[in-house]
Formats: sequence, structure tokens, C-alpha cells
Amino acid sequence: MKKVCVITGTRAEYGLLKPLLHKIKISKQLELQLIATAMHLSPDFGMTIQEITKDGFEIDKRIECLLASDTAVGVSKSMGLAQISMAEAFEELSPDAVIILGDRSEILAAASAAMIANIPIAHIHGGETTEGAYDEAIRHAVTKMSYWHFTSTETYRQRVIQLGEHPNRVFNVGAIGLDSIKELNLLSKKEFEAAIDFKLNRKTVLVTYHPVTLESQSAEEEFNKILNALDKIEDLNMIFTHANSDKGGRIINQMIKAYVQKNSHKSVEFKSLGQLRYLSALKHIDAVVGNSSSGILEVPYFNIPSIDIGDRQKGRVAPLSVIHTNTDTEAIYKSVKKALSDQFMDEISNQKQIYGEGQASGKIIKVLTDTNPINLKKKFYDLNSN
Repeated sequence: MKKVCVITGTRAEYGLLKPLLHKIKISKQLELQLIATAMHLSPDFGMTIQEITKDGFEIDKRIECLLASDTAVGVSKSMGLAQISMAEAFEELSPDAVIILGDRSEILAAASAAMIANIPIAHIHGGETTEGAYDEAIRHAVTKMSYWHFTSTETYRQRVIQLGEHPNRVFNVGAIGLDSIKELNLLSKKEFEAAIDFKLNRKTVLVTYHPVTLESQSAEEEFNKILNALDKIEDLNMIFTHANSDKGGRIINQMIKAYVQKNSHKSVEFKSLGQLRYLSALKHIDAVVGNSSSGILEVPYFNIPSIDIGDRQKGRVAPLSVIHTNTDTEAIYKSVKKALSDQFMDEISNQKQIYGEGQASGKIIKVLTDTNPINLKKKFYDLNSN
């Protein structure tokens, strides 16, 4: 059996990977190894490792790497700790392949350690662009370290090939987050309200905003403008989920706590909703506000609007339901008002789904089981010479 080691560092990433983890676990050809790291092991970010064990997965290695500081120096030191520990974990577990998703700093550390150890890497969600964050550079760097590539659209597949990866190793499988939507039994409105102890008795938005790491404005300045815009809308409920561990994330979370304490009649906050509550929320709320990739990848599946603020996700292929806006208070206010209008809801009610139909994990499993042996001596695939 091939030993396949999956790395997860955040609540959102784990939610995307869960259907794939289940398929590897029950496979007769693959053996699952699981490493949990970064935000999963931090009380500040909800100790979401508990969600993983609750779902019945055995964690082979727990790698603590997050420092209390989310400054540039703190993030770089965390990456160093992660790479050292990943190298040791790979030596002990001796996987035949490593699966990583996305573009976070701990993912770069894991990819670097796997590459040096000559372990083939399967990278999910490569080829995408997010011009407002250093995730952009990390994602493309990980692409060059990886052997297999599983992209969410054909546009992104072509971009990975443009980076010199051979087309035979680049697969358009769709967005893996849609797999969970297809497979989960989502909560009813009544069940969801009970699960979050909050009534959806009027228009409700879900707010998730992460630091924009290449932005000149501070995270505090940007998030304050969002709060001011939302305050201008009468009779609006808000469900806040905390920011991630990027530099500036902790100040956003402190602002959320302070806001909810003053406005408990119309807002509620969570370090992590968890996958079931998060996806169930999308079934019952009216719009998503912030700059999470989920607003572009998963939210449109429910045919509800996403207000994408600033440049963090700039460059991603987006469906009609995504409203892009800058960080100006008035612009955000107008975008939210547009999203909540009956006219806009009618316009997006039958929009085209551009990120697949929720079959990504099965396609990934097929590639991993069918590919053997593996030659890691990759040639740069030059578009001009081919």
C-alpha cells in the first residue's frame, strides 16, 4: 500500500480535505498518514485539532510551530520551526507521497521538507492568483516543488503548465470544497440557530476577513472600515468568524470580540464554526462579507452573494454572485446593499457553476493509485518548444 501523508494547518483547509481523507482511509491501495500543525494546535484559534479527532481520524504527528507573535519575524520563525519538525516527521513516517493544499506559510515549510527528502508532492489548488497577499508567491513556489497538480479550473491548469509543469501531471478536478457540500447532511435553519445560539430573524451576513499581507494599510484600519459599513445597514445580523494566523490576524480577532460585546443583540462570533456549521450557514444566511477564498469557491454553489473586499483574492476566476469592492467604507456599504437586494438575488439564482460539481477527491484518489513508479527528475515543460 502507498503511504499518503496529508498535511493540514487550518480549520478551513481541513474542511476542504475531509472527503479526501475519508477516501484515502477506506482505500485498499492507500494508507493514510495525517499531520496536524499550526492553527489546529493553537487555543487562540480554537484548538481545531479536536474537530479532526472527533471525526475519527488518527493523527500521526502533531507539529506545534505557531509563535504568539504574528509579526513578519514571528511568521518567519514559525516557518522555520515547521520545516525542522516536518523533516523529522517525514523521516519517521517515510511516506510515499505528501498531499498539501493551498498557499499558507506552514504549507511552504512542509513542501520544502518533502522536496529535500525526495518525497513526491501532490498540490491542490495551484495555478490561482491572489495579488493582495504573499500567498500568491508561496502558491507558485509550491507548484514548482510538486509532482502532481490538482487545479480547480482549466484556466488554473493552463497556468500551472505555463509554470513549466508537464500537462500529463496537471489535472483539472474542480474545487475540492464542493465535495463536502455534496456529501454532508446540512443543518436545517432551526438546527443551525440552535447550534450557534443565535436567531436568524432578519437579514444575516457571515463575515470572515483575513489580513491582506501586501497591503499598505494596517489590518486594524481595513477592518474598522468594514465594521463602519455594516453598522450603516439597519436591521442586519452578523455572524463573525475569526481571522487566520497571518501577520495582523490577532488584532482583527480582538476587534471582533470588542464589537460583539457591544452589539450582542445583532452579532455573534466564533473562532471556528467547523465545517458542518459553516456550510449550513451558507444554506440559511443572505450573504458572505470579507475576503476568504471560500467566498469565491464554495459560497457561489448556494447561489448567495459574496462581497469580496480588497485585493487579497484579486485575480481569482469568480462567478456572477461575487461582488468585488475596495476597502472604502462607502463602497463596502453600497456593495452589501446591492447584494441584499431582491434584484441581485434574481440575477444570480441560476448562475453557472465554474468550479466543478463536487467530484474532486475521487479524481485525486484515482491519480494517486494509478501512478507508479515516479521519476522526480522533472524537465521544465517549455511552451515555446512544444
